[in-house]
Amino acid sequence: MTINIFHVVSNKYWGGPEEYAYEMVSKLRNDQRYYAEVVCKKNEPVLLHFRRLEIPISILPLKGMTDIDSPTRLARLLRKGHNIVHVHTFKDAFTAVMARRISENRNTRVIMTIHGICRPKTNYIYRKLYQSIDKMVFVSHRAYDEWMNHAKGFNHDKACIIRDSVIDNPLASPAPDIRHKFNIPDDKTLIMFHGRLTPEKGVDILLKAATMLDKDKFHLVVIGQGKPKFMTQLKSFIVENQLLQNVSLVGFQEDMAHIIQQCDMGVLPSVEPEALGIANLEYMMQGKPHITTNNGAQVEYVADQRNAILVPPSEPQALAQAITALLDNPDKRQQMGLQAKDDFERTLNYDIFYDKMTTLYNELLITKKNKK
Repeated sequence: MTINIFHVVSNKYWGGPEEYAYEMVSKLRNDQRYYAEVVCKKNEPVLLHFRRLEIPISILPLKGMTDIDSPTRLARLLRKGHNIVHVHTFKDAFTAVMARRISENRNTRVIMTIHGICRPKTNYIYRKLYQSIDKMVFVSHRAYDEWMNHAKGFNHDKACIIRDSVIDNPLASPAPDIRHKFNIPDDKTLIMFHGRLTPEKGVDILLKAATMLDKDKFHLVVIGQGKPKFMTQLKSFIVENQLLQNVSLVGFQEDMAHIIQQCDMGVLPSVEPEALGIANLEYMMQGKPHITTNNGAQVEYVADQRNAILVPPSEPQALAQAITALLDNPDKRQQMGLQAKDDFERTLNYDIFYDKMTTLYNELLITKKNKK
């Protein structure tokens, strides 16, 4: 039996849910048990990535509850066969549930991955939606606990925890030589941050910590994009604190796996709790030590001082002390990076995640079929 998997993504820009769907579909397309297709909006930044996979793509408006066109058109894809509609936002869950009803195909299941830390809405419409979703997948215990502790009357059997992972992207454009491109001397430790440039990610805290470091010892490369106002604030801080020779804002970079390989360590000082912390896993996969905060799901896989360093959020001085500890100890950086890579391969690698997710796909269809 071939199972049809439809990943629905509706964000305008490339982010965590899109990367999650991309990596899943890149594996599913080579797995003979499945047919994989992406359903998304007509947004070039997103379409450009998925087109590289050379898989079927259906383009729909995906506007949420008030959009009648999208579920009607999605239903045409679901009329036959055994289908999994995998969504990543509640807005798309409304579309998927309605499309299944229109299709009248009892062999269609709806799965939703919750990528953030959030609480359930309690109004009637959302309660009905939660009942209609066949499985909610949480990416960490932290995300699961926050949602389930406030989900009154929700069937706990409909929820599970499957920690996401990361893989190298073989279709990414070649990564630049960071040291050569930004004239970073070989004797300076290359520190890296990558992610959305927002206050929630703590990049401003990182820049404050940078003012407390020995400027002769490091160069910080900040990778990512943010809103113009916040970017202006970051640039002004760099100029005002004479960090121009120590900090480079390099914008969005695609091939992060090979860029991370070039750094000496990563720093990910999130202020808001992370539901998982994909960027953390990327450093671990590449065998790089990193420093991160202790207020999210990071504590579920980071052992402080063993495979990374944990610091409290929003404390530049504590962050600067942790960075200095690694700046001054190359042997510790190497040992911590090796341990991180070993821990990733044993307990966090993508094959583990993929096996759990595809097992869930199979069990949902088989279990429901056997109950009839």
